[in-house]
Amino acid sequence: MSVHLEDTRKVTTHRLIEMKRRGEKISMLTAYDYSMASIIDQAGMDVILVGDSASNVMAGNVTTLPITLDQMIYHGKSVVKAVKRAFVLVDLPFGTYQGNSKEALASAIRVMKETHADGIKLEGGAEVKESIERILCAGIPVMGHLGLTPQSINKFGTYTVRAKEEREAAKLIEDAHLLEEIGCFGIVLEKIPAKLAAQVASELTIPMIGIGAGGGVDGQVLVMHDMLGINKGFSPRFLRRYADLYDVIHGAVQSYIRDVKSADFPNESEQY
Repeated sequence: MSVHLEDTRKVTTHRLIEMKRRGEKISMLTAYDYSMASIIDQAGMDVILVGDSASNVMAGNVTTLPITLDQMIYHGKSVVKAVKRAFVLVDLPFGTYQGNSKEALASAIRVMKETHADGIKLEGGAEVKESIERILCAGIPVMGHLGLTPQSINKFGTYTVRAKEEREAAKLIEDAHLLEEIGCFGIVLEKIPAKLAAQVASELTIPMIGIGAGGGVDGQVLVMHDMLGINKGFSPRFLRRYADLYDVIHGAVQSYIRDVKSADFPNESEQY
């Protein structure tokens, strides 16, 4: 029996913090459309992230930077319509919150009003403090994101592990405490040393969700396309593939083409 069938109560920020307190790990996965979100929600997922990774896996861009607020809202609306239990987060895309706290608030309000999501996620620490505070003052739940922040890829120049050096690790710890203090309900820690991630998770009372951050955090998140094996060329150490849908779908499509070409489809029982 799935978790969803055992507990159909809506997941909230309060429930996520309670899960951390009692040591229950939090499951989180991305989704970008109605059909997949419905399957993921019914399977019992705790949090569904409408990630700006849609820029990569849905739109074919090399980075997350090109995706727009309108596009994120489109994906968010599609996902929320399918979800009954999971907490739905929508990423604020690049350029909608950095450097202008009023624009950040307007972006977050649009996401909440137009998608009916449960909260938003954005990248950065002290440098986006004012934007986060404005959004929180409007009563909008915010999840932070530290470590490897893909929207800053042009600054980093690489997707390598972050915060390996003492100075950057100290900044990450400081930023994590800051995000908790100003009111974020959780933080994603991406691609940082497991020891550092475990330390941050132990020091803070809000949930730390890891991706490439080891097992000492409060939950895990993966991109759906990666976890299901739809993407063949992306194989970082932290990724565990739970299916190989590329080959399944590729084979099914080839079978369909073969049956159409040979006039085997449709047969007599498949027509009116």
